[in-house]
Amino acid sequence: MHVGLIVGIGPAATDYYYRTLITAMAGLGQDLELTMVHADTPTLLNNQEVGAIDEQVRIYERLTRRLQLAGAEWVAVTSIAGHFCIEEFKLISPLPVIDLCEVVRDELHDRNLRRVGLLGTKTVMESQFYGALGDVVVLAPGPDLIDEVHLNYVASAQSGVCSEAQRAIFFNAGQRMVTDGNLDAVLLAGTDLVLAFNGEDPGFPIFDCAKAHAMKIAEAASNVGLGC
Repeated sequence: MHVGLIVGIGPAATDYYYRTLITAMAGLGQDLELTMVHADTPTLLNNQEVGAIDEQVRIYERLTRRLQLAGAEWVAVTSIAGHFCIEEFKLISPLPVIDLCEVVRDELHDRNLRRVGLLGTKTVMESQFYGALGDVVVLAPGPDLIDEVHLNYVASAQSGVCSEAQRAIFFNAGQRMVTDGNLDAVLLAGTDLVLAFNGEDPGFPIFDCAKAHAMKIAEAASNVGLGC
């Protein structure tokens, strides 16, 4: 199956999805049929911040029609911030949507993760992952940390680089949530957090939303069930 990706916010997430899909398909002995289009980052973030759902949905629809013309049979948005309008987009999308929020909700239930924390953009954290996780208890960093996490996440995502100081902010916020909230895991609720966490041990359990989503996309591409 030919899959289409709407990429953004940052280059690190795009690279992570691309490499994960290549590896998964190679492991199955299958070719990867993939086309990517780019959603402008400042526009997306501004639409998320002001709640401009219709504007972002129209952007996704236009980009998805471009993917459809290229032969794509499925579409996925690789930004969790970009899922603020995913329900509205699914109603009008020219292609079936592989919804990251649904993937994460189902994986949390399968793994019996009942209390989780969030790291990502402020909207994702304050909305408790857009209210998409069902009966899972969802916590965000406290008011003394949430803005700091948001600003450093966006800066890291846009630059494609995570400094040691930024990594320390994310690790500290995650550890505080786990300790104070008795959590089962912290969700990497920003796909570019791979910059901070990939290959690193933060000292607490994490759930990589980008990896779960990428593996579900690989399932669609291969028609073979894959574990995360």
